[in-house]
Amino acid sequence: MSLVKVPSILLAEDDDNDVFFMERAFKQAQIANPLLRVKDGEDAISYFKGEAAYSNRTQYPIPYLVLLDLKMPRKNGFEVISWVRQQPGLKRLPLVVLTSSKEDPDINKSYELGANTYLVKPVKFEGLVEMMKTLNLYWLILAEKPNCTPE
Repeated sequence: MSLVKVPSILLAEDDDNDVFFMERAFKQAQIANPLLRVKDGEDAISYFKGEAAYSNRTQYPIPYLVLLDLKMPRKNGFEVISWVRQQPGLKRLPLVVLTSSKEDPDINKSYELGANTYLVKPVKFEGLVEMMKTLNLYWLILAEKPNCTPE
């Protein structure tokens, strides 16, 4: 009997409060996928490369889905999208921008760089739970998963 490994989701988010609410929303939305977190864009790239603290691929597997804030220290979300889309093994990785910005330039730039979708963080917690239920249904249950391996 083999165990099916549930694919992980990587959350690139610098705000601890947003992470707290995201973890709660995942639980309330009954999302079984492990939620792993990096605090900024530089850590996200180190994670994808499997460098330093992220070298153990059993503990830090390539995620199936990335939830990416735009406004982060060191490297922002735009820089992460650009970097991922240039990596042969990762360029198909689903990138979901999850940010508080409703600004057209941010939305347009995200899509131009290769984001798969752009979501604005809801103000109310209930809205976040509903958003995560929808995200779960579409990205984790219905959508076919691409093969992504770092090279």
